[in-house]
Amino acid sequence: MAAVAHLARRFLGSMVPRGPAPRDQAWAEATLSDAERVLWQRMRRTDRRHAAGVARRVADDLGEDATTPVLAAALLHDVGKIESGLGTYGRVVATLSGMAVRHDDEVIRDWTRTRGFTRRVGLYLRHPQLGGDLLAMAGSDPLTEAWAREHHLPERDWTVPPDVGRALKAADDD
Repeated sequence: MAAVAHLARRFLGSMVPRGPAPRDQAWAEATLSDAERVLWQRMRRTDRRHAAGVARRVADDLGEDATTPVLAAALLHDVGKIESGLGTYGRVVATLSGMAVRHDDEVIRDWTRTRGFTRRVGLYLRHPQLGGDLLAMAGSDPLTEAWAREHHLPERDWTVPPDVGRALKAADDD
């Protein structure tokens, strides 16, 4: 039920096409490396607003343990979504499609090998892996890259420190 509520909040929030507050935008840009900042700027305004909120909650929760790589992980965990080019309604279709195939990796991989909308849905569903790849190419810290890849996995599959992962997950699901 919490997942449905989270998805509903994200959908409703995406209906207001504004980015993060100017102070959050400046804070995020000051936190990220030059290459990460380029990726941040490619994200949709609503995704940047969501990510800034996640990073602020992580900073409040972890205090001094909210290191630059942890904050970058919060800010860029969904960066792989830029590869799909989907808008709000396409993302709804992609999310529902992912639920229908129960995130079957083989089916999703097949979708990414097609063309048009089906390919974009497949890319959207693979956003954790794609985001990790983008962050690796940007030279991000291993923790930042790992969280992009792992943020939809169960805790038992995380490679990030458990307390950090829990704070990131809780802030993202809020």
